[in-house]
Parts: sequence; C-alpha cells; structure tokens
Amino acid sequence: MKKKMLLLNTTVLLGLGGVLSTPAYASTIQDMESQKSQIQNQRQDVQSNIKAASDELTRLQAEQDQMKAQLERLTIAEEENNKKAQKTEADIKETSKQVEQLEKEIKLLQEKLEKRNDILKDRARSLQESGGNVEYLQVLLGSSSFSDFVDRALAVSTIVDADRGILTETKNMQDELKTKQADVKSKLASLEDMKAELDEMTVQLAAQKKQKDALAKELKDKEAKNEELKASLQSKDSSLANEQSTLEQNIKDQKAAEEAARKAAEQAAKEAAKKAAEQAQKAAAAPAEKADSSSSAKAEAPKASSNDVAPTSAPAPKASNVVTVGNRWIGNSAYVFGGGRSQSDINHGLFDCSSFVHWAYAQVGVNLGPLGSVSTETLKHAGTQVSSSQMQPGDLVFFDTYKKDGHVGIYVGGGKFIGAQSSTGVAIANMSSGYWKQKFNGRVVRI
Repeated sequence: MKKKMLLLNTTVLLGLGGVLSTPAYASTIQDMESQKSQIQNQRQDVQSNIKAASDELTRLQAEQDQMKAQLERLTIAEEENNKKAQKTEADIKETSKQVEQLEKEIKLLQEKLEKRNDILKDRARSLQESGGNVEYLQVLLGSSSFSDFVDRALAVSTIVDADRGILTETKNMQDELKTKQADVKSKLASLEDMKAELDEMTVQLAAQKKQKDALAKELKDKEAKNEELKASLQSKDSSLANEQSTLEQNIKDQKAAEEAARKAAEQAAKEAAKKAAEQAQKAAAAPAEKADSSSSAKAEAPKASSNDVAPTSAPAPKASNVVTVGNRWIGNSAYVFGGGRSQSDINHGLFDCSSFVHWAYAQVGVNLGPLGSVSTETLKHAGTQVSSSQMQPGDLVFFDTYKKDGHVGIYVGGGKFIGAQSSTGVAIANMSSGYWKQKFNGRVVRI
C-alpha cells in the first residue's frame, strides 16, 4: 500500500512539474527579445547617422559663418575702394584743370617771349648797324631755339642792362612754369596709375564677391539637405523607439502572464500534494505508514522557481617664419588700396600688397620703415638685390602690374609667393605659370 501511494504522489508531482517546466512562452519572448535587440541596433545606427548629420551641420555652420565674415569684409573693402576711386577721379579732374591752365599760361608766355625775341633781334641789328658788338648778334642768330637764345643772350657780357633784365625775368618765369608743369603732369600720371589699379581691383573684387555668393548659396543648399536628412533620421528613430517601447511592453506583459501561470501551477501543485497527503493519511493503517507517507510527500513536494532574469549591470619669432606668419589671413582678409596702415585696418584684415609685407616682417621683428609711407617703391630699396636664380624663401618678389614694380609679395618656395592680391586678399599664388609668371619682372630683394 505504501508503494502504491508513493507511486501516486510521484505521478502527480511529475505531471505538475511538467506543467511548470513546459516552455509555452519561451519561444514568443525569445523572438520578441531578438526583435528588440535588432531594433536597438537599428536605433544605434540611426542615432549615429543623426550625430554625423549634426556634426556636419555644425561644420557647415562654422564654414558659413566664416564665409559671411569674409563677405562682410569684402563689402567693406569694396566700399573703401570705391571711395578712393571716386576721390582719385576728382583729383584727376582737378589736376587736369591745373595742367590745362598752366598750358594756357605757357602759351601766352611763349607768345610774349616770341615778341621779346623779335625786339631783342631788332635791338641787336641796331646795335650792329651803329657799330656795336658783333658777338651779340651772332649769339642771337646762332641759337637753335628760343630757350637756347635766352641762355646764349644771358651769356653775352656786352648785353645792355635793359635787355638782361628782360631776359632774366623771362628765364625765371619759363623755368618756374616748366617745373610746375612737370610736377602736375607727374602727379596726374601717378593718379592715373592709381585709377587703373582701382578699376582693375573693383572688377576683381566684384568677381570674387560673386564667387563667394555662389559658395554661400552652395553651403546653404547643403545645410538644407542635411537638415532634411536629419529630420528624416529623427522620424525613423522615433518610429523605432515606439516599436521598441511596444515590444518592451509586450515582453513585460508576456512575462507577467508567465509568472501568473507559474504561480497558479505552483499553487495547484501544492493543493495536489496536500490532497495526496490526505489520501495517504486515510489509507495508512499504521502511524508509521502515515508518518512515512507524510514524510515522503514532504520530501517530494516541488519548490517554487522563477524565470525572472537579474538586471546587469610658444617660442620667440624668427625671420624664417615670415613665409608662414601671414597664413592666418588667408581666407580672412580683403584688398584695400592704401589699406593696412592703421591698427583698425590690420585688425579687420584689410591690406594692400606693401602694407601686408611690412606687417609680416614686423611680426618677426624686422622693421621695413614707417608704416604710413611704405610702398613698392620703398620696399624695392629696403634690402639687397639678388638674382632671381638665387631666390629663396623670405625674399621679396616684384611684379609689373598696373605699373612697373606695381605689386610685391614674399617668396615661400616652390615657385609660389604669399601676398595681398586684389582679387583674393592675402593668398598664396603661383608665380611659375599663368598670370603671375607673365607679370614677374625678375626683381628680387633680400631683406
């Protein structure tokens, strides 16, 4: 009888144990956990792409900000150059009027001098006819021009005092007018040279501004596309997040249902064991059998189990640096004729070719003379002339642009130089081919 009861208890417990251990939900949870892992991986990829898009937007924004600053700088440079061009044009007109007035005065003076010439010749003939000095007449008649005649007449010692006074006065007036005319024409030539450079520079700056506007538009288009990509990725990430949340809730619900089923099965097992024990007690004929049956039932009773998973847990400057010290202005400067001669201009990166060279050498402790008067003319006399075949980094190189030696830069090696160009601001240009090769005049100055 005892053996029969043990067999009955064992059968009941094994049956209930099968219920408790059957993986009824395991496949579903495992599938959902796998899907959750896949979604998490997808979200990581999407979030990585979102970060890359954000980084690209940041880079593009910085580039765009730099471009805006350069465009503002170019606008200032263009305004300054236009002002200088207008002033130059006004100066040219005023100087032209002065030249025209001087030419009228010279013409009147020449007419007066011609009349004086006739008078002096008549006086010379009268002097000869009356038995005077023949040397006077020979000097007058042998002159090649009226200016020569005046010089010769003044050299004749026998000339009468009246004639000498007229000639001396005439000579002084003529020399003064010639000096003024030469000065005014020289000034006019210089102004015309300036105007030629300003005209060329204005055209180049307009072309550069157009190029910068096109680049700014390109950057804006890229930014818009990147924003669109970022929005799309964020939408996808949001969708994946919702899907992940749904799966997590389903997994939670499934585990809760499994836990409820486990507890129900455990309770059923306890009740079956209790019932089996009661039957065993009734069937037992002796206390020992009752004790054995009770002990056996207690020994064979299943223990509760759980499927929950535990949570896891700087040196001094050197002269050699002059070839690189100006790199800081590349892309951050603009050309202004006569610019770079005040601290304000320098702070805003507004240079012309000679002021940039002066600034660069000043950074390495070399003074190239007063900043206010620096020019290509002063710089070509600032050091020692060397052959272009001996050119080395740091040498000044000169170009014939709107005039001879109209442009200067600093040779950096490899057939290139750095300078403030009217079309680009401070930049490195190739002088071994193209425009600058044609303009290079062979002048090299070593500081």
